[in-house]
Amino acid sequence: MRLINQQFSPAARAALRLTPFILLIIVYFIGSAARLADNPGDKLLPAMSSIANAVDLMAFTPDRRTGEYLLWTDTWSSLKRLGAGLGISTLLALVIGISIGILPFFRALLSPFVSFISMVPPLALLPILFISLGLGETSKIALIVIGVAPIMIRDLAQTVLALPREQIVKAETLSASSWLIALRIILPQALPRLLGSLRLQLGPAFLFLIAAEAISADSGLGYRIFLVRRYLSMDVIFPYVAWITFLAASADFAIDRFRRWLFPWSEMEGGK
Repeated sequence: MRLINQQFSPAARAALRLTPFILLIIVYFIGSAARLADNPGDKLLPAMSSIANAVDLMAFTPDRRTGEYLLWTDTWSSLKRLGAGLGISTLLALVIGISIGILPFFRALLSPFVSFISMVPPLALLPILFISLGLGETSKIALIVIGVAPIMIRDLAQTVLALPREQIVKAETLSASSWLIALRIILPQALPRLLGSLRLQLGPAFLFLIAAEAISADSGLGYRIFLVRRYLSMDVIFPYVAWITFLAASADFAIDRFRRWLFPWSEMEGGK
């Protein structure tokens, strides 16, 4: 049997999916044990007991100064910024992407500009955003929008342009207006791709969020990581990184399930 034709049972597939994670944990345990044997005070690869104590301190013990549970306060602060940035980006992609894809006027007016903006390194704009918009929430959300929206707009515009022209011609034959064509023909086919594009941009969005919080914030997941790094508190940094990864993976899973529920037919067309 050729390798490309291999088939696996559900149990074997589950085992293969878990194998890299198990190997990573084993490698960490071995590395941590080796370093702690040489230096019991080593902070680079702390013991699991140290990590568990740090999680208890950050997530389940009120802060002595504020009385807040720091992990949940940081999570809420970051998710508000991330949600605002991705929400604005999705709305911009929906409106501008479909306009570029269906209307020649907007394609000529905005397509080159959006392509140009998408090539600008967003993190290079961070000082400009802080100077022009201040150090508050606006600059952090703006960084996410600038980093994510142009890519989503280009992706959605290309999706609309790739739709069969015959569909639009048939609708025009039936006297459908441009607005009706966009609403009844373009939008249902573009929305699954928009959700797929949103999934792909979760990683970059978290990156821009963490970068903005690391420079100027008083709460947030990125703020906490860069605050404790000066103390080499890897027992705090590792759980925070794992928590960020879990949040991103959960959001990715939720968006995909929502797409499948709302547009079940998109599975037949490879709409992942």
